[in-house]
Amino acid sequence: MKKIIATVFLAACTTIGLYAQPGSGNPGGPPVPLDGGISLLIAAGAALGGKKAFDAYKNKKEA
Repeated sequence: MKKIIATVFLAACTTIGLYAQPGSGNPGGPPVPLDGGISLLIAAGAALGGKKAFDAYKNKKEA
């Protein structure tokens, strides 16, 4: 029960900071694309998961 309360508290604390962004006006520069590294991280995670699944399949087949 304490873990659930702590998780809800931390989630509520992190969402408060989302409203601290400026509402209007020029933010000072061109917009920055958010997909720069996220797609690489997803691809690396998929490759690692595929390798682990293949290794587990190969070990199961040998045993």
